[in-house]
Amino acid sequence: MKTGASNPGRTFGRIKRNSGLYLLLLPAVVLTLLFAYKPMYGVLIAFKDYSPALGINGSPWVGFKHFEKFFNSYQFSTTIKNTIIISLYSIATFPIPIVLALMVNQMKAGRFRRFFQTVSYMPHFISTVVMVGLMLILLSPSTGLVGHLYKLFGGEAPDLIGSAGWFSSLYVWSDVWQHVGWDSIIFIAALSTVDPSLYEAATVDGASRWHKVRYIDIPMLMPTAIILLILRVGGLLGVGFEKVYLMQNDLNITSSEILSTYIYKIGLLSSQYSFSSAVNLFNTVINFMLLILVNQISKKFSENSLW
Repeated sequence: MKTGASNPGRTFGRIKRNSGLYLLLLPAVVLTLLFAYKPMYGVLIAFKDYSPALGINGSPWVGFKHFEKFFNSYQFSTTIKNTIIISLYSIATFPIPIVLALMVNQMKAGRFRRFFQTVSYMPHFISTVVMVGLMLILLSPSTGLVGHLYKLFGGEAPDLIGSAGWFSSLYVWSDVWQHVGWDSIIFIAALSTVDPSLYEAATVDGASRWHKVRYIDIPMLMPTAIILLILRVGGLLGVGFEKVYLMQNDLNITSSEILSTYIYKIGLLSSQYSFSSAVNLFNTVINFMLLILVNQISKKFSENSLW
């Protein structure tokens, strides 16, 4: 009893001693509450026929009407399929930053290594708008680099940007080129924590460079890689809106219409606020369930998990 009664006192004393740190944390907590949790109240419009004139509270309840409308619409299967295809394609490229980090780690410290890292990081700072603009210019069948190469050999260049079959590949591999260097930083940082004595002991035992990578580097990267993979799978239906929308056109719409672009069109362009909120809520719930599922699977079969 005495120990239990003293716990609140110790807790209060610890808070008092670290009051300066809690004050520094306070603005972040307030901003999170105001801009992350308070707007969640707006989720109610997914279950109402929302009218700006009536407001959220004044709009009539309709239950799951908008969810049923989405599930029965012809866009449901198309948007879900396209979103999953692009997401799974992106997840399949997840090991590339790990491979790049392992390559950089094997380079001798010097001018070439610093140059290589700088070159691989730089595309990350190109804006999405500029990136898509570069793709449109380079892949143009009439005036782009691809078009000139085909003409040089007497062929006719295909319209890759206007091809539904090429859309997911262009999206994913341009994303890899732009972000692979930046994504490898966290793995390079993990490798920098490896005790050099492990490499020395492996050398004494006659281990080759490949053996060091396999038995020292890769096991050191696995905890970080698993956590990042869980987060990536948890956002399976959360394919970025901006780049897809900029690359989208009437010719590739059958493979480029994803949940985020569909929500934008029906929500902001068509002013169907309740319907778009229902679709977005469905997207969020599925991602949340996937995050929990993948985390539990990782927790069961390994020692790494988010919680």
